[in-house]
Amino acid sequence: MTEVHRPYVADKPAQRETNEQLRARIPGWGVDLDPQDRPGYPREQPGIETGAHWELPERQEETYPRERSIEHGMLPPVFGTVAPLHGVSGAIKRYAYARYSEGRLAHWLLLIVGDRVEAFGAHVRSFATLHPDLPVKVGAVVAAEVHGEGLRSRFGQRRSDVKHQWLDPVVVLAPWVVSGWVGYRLTKAVLGRR
Repeated sequence: MTEVHRPYVADKPAQRETNEQLRARIPGWGVDLDPQDRPGYPREQPGIETGAHWELPERQEETYPRERSIEHGMLPPVFGTVAPLHGVSGAIKRYAYARYSEGRLAHWLLLIVGDRVEAFGAHVRSFATLHPDLPVKVGAVVAAEVHGEGLRSRFGQRRSDVKHQWLDPVVVLAPWVVSGWVGYRLTKAVLGRR
C-alpha cells in the first residue's frame, strides 16, 4: 500500500509541534487560534463524529500516469480523467508538473502556454470541420454589443475589466493575424520555388 499522506485521512491528525514552537518558527502563525475568530470551531472539537466510514477513502484506479505537483506525495483519492493531456500542449503541461513546484511562477506560466497551444490546435482542427472557428463571431458578439447596450455597460459602472479591455482584440485577433502571415509566407515560398 502507498504511504498515507495527512490530507486524506478521516480523523484530524495529531499536531507534531506545539503552538509555541510553530509561532517561533513561522511568523504570524496562530492568529486564528481564538475560537471566537473561527466560525467552524465547534466542528473541530475532539469526539465529534465526522460520519466518515473509512480511515482512508477508497482510491480511484490510475489507468495511465497522471500529472501531479512535485510537492504532493501521491494523487488525491479521486481525480479527473475527462480531458487527459495529449500532444504538444500535454508535453508542456507535464514538464510544468514534473519540474516546478506550484509555488513557482514558471509552473503556472507553462500551464498557460500549454493552454494556448491547445487552443491554437483546436482552432486549426476546426478548419477541417463544416463549422470552423471565426476570429469574430459576427452573429453573437457584435449583435450583443449593439442590442445589449454594450457601450453603456462599460462606462460609468466602475467595472474592473474596462482597464484591460483594449487588450481583448489583440488577444483574440493576434493568433489569426500571425497564422495568416505565416500561411502567406509559406505559400509564397512554395510558389516561389516553382
